[in-house]
Amino acid sequence: MKARLPKEYAGGGQAAMMKQLQKMQDDMAAAQQQVEESTFSASVGGGTVTAECNGKQQLTGIRIDPEVIDPEEADMLEDLVLAAVNEALSKATAAMDGAMSQAQGGMAGMLGGMGLPGMM
Repeated sequence: MKARLPKEYAGGGQAAMMKQLQKMQDDMAAAQQQVEESTFSASVGGGTVTAECNGKQQLTGIRIDPEVIDPEEADMLEDLVLAAVNEALSKATAAMDGAMSQAQGGMAGMLGGMGLPGMM
């Protein structure tokens, strides 16, 4: 038994669907590039520690207020750096997730219903 596409996807509808899929793929690639080229930063400890990362989730910078560099408080400083880095990376992840969702538009639900792998 041969699987059949619903009527709306047969013939010219199938070409239109393929065109929509290509547009969605192009939109997702553009959105991904835009996020990857963005910079995300987070400050903790009242601005004493700031971490920056890019959309590829690579740490690109750390700024530490010289006033908080105290050898006796190394543990606290390490915790602040860790918190700032994790928050900056979280912002980059959220931006990528949002960009991908927006680029997929309404197509994700339709494709997921068709059982295509990798589509929600």
